[in-house]
Amino acid sequence: MAAEGGTMTNWKGVPDGASAVIPRLFCLDPVAEIEFCTTAFGAEEGVRRPGADGKIAHALITIGPAMVMIESEWPEVPNRAPAPDGSSSVALYVYVENVDEAVQRAVRSGARILMPATNQFWGDRTAWIIDPSGHVWTVATRIEETTEEQRQERLARLHAKSSL
Repeated sequence: MAAEGGTMTNWKGVPDGASAVIPRLFCLDPVAEIEFCTTAFGAEEGVRRPGADGKIAHALITIGPAMVMIESEWPEVPNRAPAPDGSSSVALYVYVENVDEAVQRAVRSGARILMPATNQFWGDRTAWIIDPSGHVWTVATRIEETTEEQRQERLARLHAKSSL
């Protein structure tokens, strides 16, 4: 669909500086989610737009080069904030400089650890957390560059151990 007066051929598909896929996190308290992401992951706030009631309806943050939209629930659309237990078909994977420090900051900001930080066969150190809004995050730091062959060998060893 083209904007008024325009055609599809004279508009950009993806704006400069934007990713082709941008997660939108629906929250009951967008301000709290922005503060959590800022404290835990070093997010930088870009845009904050109020709704008709004066409360935040939409915000745009960046975590590293990645954009994340923080949204209030909208009655017109079916998207809802996750259940407090994190029940959702979506989890976010975020790279940080130091996973252990980021998880500590997240916990101080109200997150719960679902899986503690562990070195993974593919070269990341990861932890799973649930933030105060109910969003599940895998927090990761690349600690080792691995080849596909190394990853396959390590995975085979893990499978062999788990079948004992």
